[in-house]
Amino acid sequence: MAFGIDRKTLRAWKKDVQEGRIAFLTHFWLDDRFPGCNTVTKVGCANYPKLISWGKKYGLREEWIHQDPTFPHFDLFGERQKEILEQEEQWEQIKRFKL
Repeated sequence: MAFGIDRKTLRAWKKDVQEGRIAFLTHFWLDDRFPGCNTVTKVGCANYPKLISWGKKYGLREEWIHQDPTFPHFDLFGERQKEILEQEEQWEQIKRFKL
């Protein structure tokens, strides 16, 4: 279950993804399969080769990409989420979600 994002933020992420930019969207999230994780960051890009290349920089494998036909993305959570957000200088998301 996702919560903690507004429509404007979601629309901006979708636009960036569809236009082939690497885009970050963090929101609160609860899933019993991942105890202790209460946020997820979706890193998307409709330019699939670009997304694969971006993921390789962080040791993320191509098969981990969520195969959404319009908004392909990696899901980041836990310590790896914070590490990557720091390296990508996504300070607003780190601060807002107290990562």
